Amino acid sequence: MSKFSEWIKNIFRLRLEELIALLFLIPSLLITIKANWFFIELGKNIPRKFYGGITRLVVTAVLMAAFIYFVKKKPFWKYTSWLRDIMPFAFCIAIYTNLHDTIHFVNPHDIHDKLIAIDQAMFGVQPVLWAQQFYHPFLTQYFSISYMNYFIISVIVVVYLMIKKRDVDMRKVLLGTILCFYFGYFLYIVFPAAPPRLVLADQFVRDFGGGWLGEAQTKMVSITSSSSRAAFPSLHCAITLITLMYAFTMERKLFYILLIPGISLVMATVYLRHHYVIDIIAGFALAIFSYYVSPFIAAWWEKLRGKYLFNS
Repeated sequence: MSKFSEWIKNIFRLRLEELIALLFLIPSLLITIKANWFFIELGKNIPRKFYGGITRLVVTAVLMAAFIYFVKKKPFWKYTSWLRDIMPFAFCIAIYTNLHDTIHFVNPHDIHDKLIAIDQAMFGVQPVLWAQQFYHPFLTQYFSISYMNYFIISVIVVVYLMIKKRDVDMRKVLLGTILCFYFGYFLYIVFPAAPPRLVLADQFVRDFGGGWLGEAQTKMVSITSSSSRAAFPSLHCAITLITLMYAFTMERKLFYILLIPGISLVMATVYLRHHYVIDIIAGFALAIFSYYVSPFIAAWWEKLRGKYLFNS
């Protein structure tokens, strides 16, 4: 067998989410380099999030290489096989962290003015501005917690199924969630849009008044207007909905536990000025699409893997 054939065979040994991570890593690295070069050409200091992005991606690339070696050689597999399930999700988040900051260096054609117009046409007002009348320290604290619950909601069904050793169901949920993320990343690049907290900043007339928790939430998502282009669709809402859909079919009790936090998270995206309502609608559409399409994509990839690995 030639080296090229062996190389191709190694690709087909990968799970779909592992291959997608590799495919997204390369353009993410190139985009980050382009962002750094932009500031170098201007003779300006490179903002920390951009030069830090290269370090982050290099570390991710090294971990991916180690991960592929680990999967191939399977050391201590009885005790470490679970790493194969969770690492692609970690790679997914690492890639997003860089992409979130650098989209505008790939596609400068923003669409947030169109999103604002759509919200205005649907409601006759801008929902994020209308919501100011409800600002209250208690609500700000509550919605700040709800928004940060995203990190728990996005993994809780997978962790639950892993603990219950329902491996087939866990893999189904993990793949659907990861594909939802990557579909969202692609749409971010095609439809770059800054969030209302930046675009409509001069139209807000009230402060949140949410204490230290509200400030922590704000700092967590606060980045400059020149780099934030990850509003459409809302991945917070997409991942929340697809998680609820999986919980409903996999473990109904978990669905009811997550329902109120999930609804609160969606409401928080508008209250906290992170998304236009059309972003939420698009996020829901993305979740539904990912939920129903991911099994077919998974079946196609497994069929392709089997055909190549066993017939080559």
